[in-house]
Amino acid sequence: MAEQPRIEASAEGPGRYRIAPTGDMRVPGVVFATEDPLPQAAGDQALAQVVNVAALPGIVGASYAMPDVHWGYGFPIGGVAATDVEAGGVVSPGGVGFDISCGVRLLAARCDRAELAPRLPAVMDSLGARIPRGAGRGAVWELSDSRLDRVLAEGARHAVDSGHGVARDLARCEDGGALTGAAAGGEVGRRARERGLGQLGSLGSGNHFLEVQEVDEVYDEAAAEAMGVRAGQVCVMIHCGSRGLGHQICTDHVRTMDRAMRRYGVRVADRQLAAVPVTSPEGEAYLRAMAAAANYARANRQLLSEAARRAFTGELGTERGGLDLVYDISHNVASLETHRVDGAPRRLCVHRKGATRALPPGHRDLPPELAEVGQPVLIPGTMGTASYLLTGVEGGGAWHSACHGAGRVRSRHGAAREIGGGRLRADLESRGIAVRGTTARGLAEEAPTAYKDIDAVVAATESAGLARRVARLVPLGVVKG
Repeated sequence: MAEQPRIEASAEGPGRYRIAPTGDMRVPGVVFATEDPLPQAAGDQALAQVVNVAALPGIVGASYAMPDVHWGYGFPIGGVAATDVEAGGVVSPGGVGFDISCGVRLLAARCDRAELAPRLPAVMDSLGARIPRGAGRGAVWELSDSRLDRVLAEGARHAVDSGHGVARDLARCEDGGALTGAAAGGEVGRRARERGLGQLGSLGSGNHFLEVQEVDEVYDEAAAEAMGVRAGQVCVMIHCGSRGLGHQICTDHVRTMDRAMRRYGVRVADRQLAAVPVTSPEGEAYLRAMAAAANYARANRQLLSEAARRAFTGELGTERGGLDLVYDISHNVASLETHRVDGAPRRLCVHRKGATRALPPGHRDLPPELAEVGQPVLIPGTMGTASYLLTGVEGGGAWHSACHGAGRVRSRHGAAREIGGGRLRADLESRGIAVRGTTARGLAEEAPTAYKDIDAVVAATESAGLARRVARLVPLGVVKG
């Protein structure tokens, strides 16, 4: 096990810790956290991974870690790093992760908790029947090869154009529902395509979920109103990604980069950080394939939204059961962005793995109705705990980034040893939280005790000036992957 790096409170402000550059580090490490959510030395090498990332060619600013940081493949989950494209900066699939464009979508219902309560069991039964989940095949929309090409190129836009949603959905989806520059050719291999054909419109497994929630508390009335939420309102939160297609793309391109690094003179501290220059043929091919997987993920959440809409309107009617999209945002993407570095604008490849964009008010990429309040940031908790809606702030750090969830502190195996799934289900249902469609083992692996305190993580995010709270949501029912 690697030695934990020396970490000290930063003089730059509250909620920040610093790892000074040593050895091969090109930049410092910066960890946004209060003391409690910091990774512990025993069993979590996330801070050592922060150090490894700080040695990547072309990295600028710092190797950042969000308050929910924990160990991951290559990069820590909750890691953010930007490389200077024109200065030989690299792109690393480990800085995106296997579940490319995994993200969170929040929909606001036209009813409140009291109106839903008599129909909640029926709504949950309908959701359980309509939402495919699990590790294998199963989809809302089975695809042909030609239809898959359209999804990879057009993302949620193709789903909406095909009748699965409304135009407003795209305005409230990051990047308008699709990344440009996606390719479905040789960059997306045969096995990845095969895995994608039968999984569009499905949750998958692990920590993915669809949750029915209530807006428990509103902290910023003006921002909440602009986003379309209010106290007492029912919402639906969806957390899922690009399924097997994204996983296969990551696997394929890690292998390609591992073989190519020597040719470009790239050295990394950990082979899981396999990387090549952004402008190399291999780097450009990965970014095109990553964009295709991101588009698949956004179409995936769009299809699940329509399934949820059918469940709600089927039980509550069109007027009270309608679901309007608040926002859809991803937390596993590498993005080419322009930021100021040492006073000059630079083209950067910003890796956000287990981290989300948090654009400030007035940013050009925001839809007009959100321009004054900033970008919605969706921070899900885990079963039985709260989730949060935040917004980006002026001067936010880490290239306008924020955390993406609570952050795991126990492995799935360790969590399953601590509590049985049957007991956890009984506990949740005794608290009025309906649970549908998961195995006892799957429930136990995602127990709240396996994660950090979501309230502490959000408090650290706000204290560090990354984003600010808009609303707190609590669970009423969950469909688990």
